[in-house]
Amino acid sequence: MSIRQIATELRRSPSTISRELRRNTVSTRGYLPQTAHRLSVQRRARPRPAKLVAKAKLRAYVQAKLGKKWSPQQISNRLVKDFPVTPEMRVSTETIYQAIYVHAHGELRREVGKQLRRGRVSRKPRRKPGARRPRFVEPMKSISQRPAAADARAVPGHWEGDLIIGAAGGSAIATLVERSSRYVMLAHLGRERSAEAVRDSLITTLSQLPKSLRGTLTWDQGAEMAEHRALTTATDIDVYFADPGAPWQRGSNENTNGLLRQYFPRGTDLASYNPDALKAVAEELNGRPRKTLDWDTLAECLAALLDTA
Repeated sequence: MSIRQIATELRRSPSTISRELRRNTVSTRGYLPQTAHRLSVQRRARPRPAKLVAKAKLRAYVQAKLGKKWSPQQISNRLVKDFPVTPEMRVSTETIYQAIYVHAHGELRREVGKQLRRGRVSRKPRRKPGARRPRFVEPMKSISQRPAAADARAVPGHWEGDLIIGAAGGSAIATLVERSSRYVMLAHLGRERSAEAVRDSLITTLSQLPKSLRGTLTWDQGAEMAEHRALTTATDIDVYFADPGAPWQRGSNENTNGLLRQYFPRGTDLASYNPDALKAVAEELNGRPRKTLDWDTLAECLAALLDTA
C-alpha cells in the first residue's frame, strides 16, 4: 500500500506515516513495528539538568550539611524551616541521594560517600528475593507457554538457540538446534552481537527453512534477544524464553554447543569464520550418527521426520 492509502485507513495525515517510516526504519529489511516501538520508548525520556547541578545556592547548602554529617532526610526537611518562603530552596531526600550516587564521579563520589552514615559509595539494591525486572521492552513468552508438541519432540520444527562467544567476548556465533532431530544450523555474527545484529542474522538463517520447520524457538533471557518480536514478525517463528538459571530447559542446544567447541575452542576469534566455513561445520556435525537417534545421522533423522509429516 502507498503512504496515502495507509494514512486513509488509519485516519492519519500522510506526513505522520512518512515521518514514522523515516524515523524508525533502521534495518536493511525495512520497517519493523516492534523495533519502531522500542526506539520510541528510548526516545520518550527527556533528560534535564539535575536540580543540585542547576541551583548553586541549594547545592552549597546541601554540601555544607553533608560535611556536618547530616543525613539527606535531615537536610531535606530542615530546608523547609530555614527557607520557609523560598520554594527554590527545596530538594527531596531522593534527589540528594541521586546527586551522590548518580551524578558524582570518581574522587568526588568517594569523598561525599564517606560523609554519609553508612559510608557507601554505591547504592545497595532493595529488591525482594526472586523479584526480577523485565528484561525486554516487548513482553516475552515463557517456556511454560510453549506448545506441548515442542516438549514431546515428535514433530519437527521446534528449535533451541544460544550464542557461543569468542575470545574476550569480542565475537560470537548463533547456534540453532532442532529438538526432534538435533539438526544444527549456525548463524554468522562476526564481531557484532547486538540485538539488531542477532535479529538480522537469525532472520537470514531461519528464512532458508521451509514453513513446516518454522514452529518455535526457545532461547535464554539474554539481552541479545531484545528484538524477539521483530524476529517473529519476519519468520513466523514464535520465540519462548527459558527460566533464569535453567540451562537444562535448552538441553539439546547446550549439548551441541559443547560439541561445537571441538571446532571453535575457547579463546578463538570467531569473527575469522565466514558463513561458508560455518555451513561446512554444520554439515559435518549433521553427518555424525547419534546413539539417541539409533545411530542415524542428524540429517537422516530430519529427512525421515519430514517424510512422515
